[in-house]
Amino acid sequence: MAFFAACNNSSDKAKVESMNADSTAATTSTATTMRDINSPYAVSYSSKWEIGDPKNAETILNLWKDWDNGNLMNSKNSFADSLTFHFSDGSMMHASRDSALAMAQKDRDNYVSSVSTVDVVVSTKSTDKNENWALIWGEERLTDKKGKKDSSSLQEAWRLNKDVKVDLVYQYRARLSPPKKK
Repeated sequence: MAFFAACNNSSDKAKVESMNADSTAATTSTATTMRDINSPYAVSYSSKWEIGDPKNAETILNLWKDWDNGNLMNSKNSFADSLTFHFSDGSMMHASRDSALAMAQKDRDNYVSSVSTVDVVVSTKSTDKNENWALIWGEERLTDKKGKKDSSSLQEAWRLNKDVKVDLVYQYRARLSPPKKK
């Protein structure tokens, strides 16, 4: 162990730091100069994306936590004055922030418990549209006031406007089968 420590002098540390800086620069430049996607399909929205600000993903994680905790008013300042939700059942809602939060709180109040787990969360930016999005995949386990349990896998795409406020959400849901009794 002493041999390895003696071999690691300050000039070696500088070389390692230099190599790390070079690899970071290469990664960054690769991400910003990525070639266009050659798709056999017409891409109707955008195919020009890059990684976005992590704060956008953190905003959505906090929104999920406020849902689990049952207090959506904690999230009020994370929403634009008007917003649009496209729900997993095919319905859509366009409403003022206050109306949307009141409806969501009324729905959440039907449950005594909500427990979410997050599998993936990523902040992205559509470079050709100059839009910020946060994408999240996870599971939601709900228990209603009668004790009925419901579990779903969720995928959601949340758009954040120039003021970093949510103004558009797309939700996709797949019901999970209840665990089999042994």
